[in-house]
Amino acid sequence: MLEEVERWLATRSWSVNDRPLHRILAAKQRTGQSVSVVLPALDEEETVGDIVAVIRHDLMRQVPLVDEIVVVDSGSTDRTAAVAAAAGARVVHRDSILPRIPAVPGKGEVLWRSLLVTTGDIVCFVDADLRDFSSDFVTGIVGPLLTDPEVDLVKAMYDRPLAGAAGQGGRVTELMARPLLNMHWPQLAGFVQPLGGEYAARRGLLEQLPFPVGYGVELGMLVDALHLVGLDALAQVDVGVRKHRHQDGQALGRMSAAIYRTAQLRLARGHLVRPALTQFERGENGFEPRTYSVDTEERPPMVEIAEYAERRVA
Repeated sequence: MLEEVERWLATRSWSVNDRPLHRILAAKQRTGQSVSVVLPALDEEETVGDIVAVIRHDLMRQVPLVDEIVVVDSGSTDRTAAVAAAAGARVVHRDSILPRIPAVPGKGEVLWRSLLVTTGDIVCFVDADLRDFSSDFVTGIVGPLLTDPEVDLVKAMYDRPLAGAAGQGGRVTELMARPLLNMHWPQLAGFVQPLGGEYAARRGLLEQLPFPVGYGVELGMLVDALHLVGLDALAQVDVGVRKHRHQDGQALGRMSAAIYRTAQLRLARGHLVRPALTQFERGENGFEPRTYSVDTEERPPMVEIAEYAERRVA
């Protein structure tokens, strides 16, 4: 297995500089594929506008790489929607997409619904809390999909500084996701950022995948894509440094629980461990328990949704 991972790293791990922009654009023109960029957003008014503005300037005005930018607002209480729209994105509220199925909170829910309001042959997901954003994040992960027909999904890899220290971000990755992948899906051990929110995939793959509604979506997608299309259809591209808002320790605990649950379901369908997590906070009378439910729902592959099938026919 180690030899297979080493071979994959040598043949499916690239740098953003490996594919110059002119080569990517030529491939896009030759193949006629369209590109959608989706930003799932919840209370990100400080950063979402800059990300949209950079993509529009670099990849829509200067060069015609991106065909649409869609911000899916998952219930923001700040000015996220207004800021994103002012920067040039099409903003769609989560609850207005597929209203016959009531929306639930969660990142995966937003990504799943975004397939219904985008049209690109290639869908590129970018988190809305990134700072000092570079359009390399988009060109890096879209490039292999446009230039190599054998690649179906591309994850971004990067350094994740924490409090000024290089490589200290991604705590849930190192403490939860990486051990799980190495032990249970060792073919995926070569992914540097398996939980990263920046990745692109062909619509034909995404519409066949179930989507965990919460933070387990990235791990679930990797595992399911591995089984559906195989390791050589997956790739990663080094795009430099990722700066974003970091979660506190308890939020990371809840993320870890959701990720573990996603892995556990894939290891043993039909058997579910206790779908709750109890954490402790110090109150006036000492430590007080706080119990949170762990996401236990997954959305079916989008091809099974009647509204999506009707849109494809139309």
